[in-house]
Amino acid sequence: MTQLAFALLCATAAISLRAGIDLFAAGAGPFALGYPAVLVATLFARWPAGMLCGALSLAHTWYFMLPPIHSWLLKRPEDLPRLAVLTFAYLILILIADLFRRAVRRAAAERDREIAERDLFLEEFDHRVTNNFALVAALLDLQRRRSASEETAAALGSALARVQSIARAHRHLYRGNAGPGDVDMASYLSELCTALSDALFLQGAIVLECASDHVTLPRDRAVSIGLIVNELVTNAAKHAFTGRDSGRISVRFATAPRGWTLSVADDGRGTSPELLTQGRAGGLGQRLTESFARQAGGTLRAESGPDGTRVTVELAG
Repeated sequence: MTQLAFALLCATAAISLRAGIDLFAAGAGPFALGYPAVLVATLFARWPAGMLCGALSLAHTWYFMLPPIHSWLLKRPEDLPRLAVLTFAYLILILIADLFRRAVRRAAAERDREIAERDLFLEEFDHRVTNNFALVAALLDLQRRRSASEETAAALGSALARVQSIARAHRHLYRGNAGPGDVDMASYLSELCTALSDALFLQGAIVLECASDHVTLPRDRAVSIGLIVNELVTNAAKHAFTGRDSGRISVRFATAPRGWTLSVADDGRGTSPELLTQGRAGGLGQRLTESFARQAGGTLRAESGPDGTRVTVELAG
């Protein structure tokens, strides 16, 4: 029934267009409009629809276009061979269109099969990478717990936090509404801040707040931004509230006119301009933060005073 309806629709469209042309050029190209009608009917509704559309177009041309009009008789002897050639041309067109349609369907089926195989491979790859991240994190955590040196344990803890930040970005590649290879920054940063709050024991008096616009970024930029947040929040938790039992750290990722802005601020005791440019105690964290900012395609700016410290990263769109 669908094929019949579509064939009638194509034939009706061709006949209506023929009637419109006859108002300005009566009898011009009597067979021309049948070809596209038969082609469309065959491509979209298979060869039976093409055959029916061709038969209707042929009957219309015979009865309404060839003299004597409104008669099945043929006045000119050359009209019968013309109708025979037209019928043969329709059959060839239907054959070619149906073969093309089948080839396209086979190609689409092959593409779907390859996509299914690729998705299965990606799932397996994701599973293996996730396991590898978990293994590395477990080894770092085990070594950190066994370390007798507080300095070594702190360094291993920082390395563990960096690995976990990358692992979270990887997990966000395979879930949510972001496209392939993209990370939803709102959910990613929210999960990252929750993990940092737990890992740094920011409970009760010291609060870590996180807010982000719903933005999707490529994986590499998201990982770099996550590592920046990891370094800055860890740095603030360790140094901003010395001698205090309370405080607030806020992380904000927002859309800007020329891209995005990441800011990490605290209301701690502040620090000197020299330490802001060289890193607190000239440590590795500051150099890593600047390196991650360059990888993310951003520029880093720091401000500090008695009311706290704010580090802003301007990211170009």
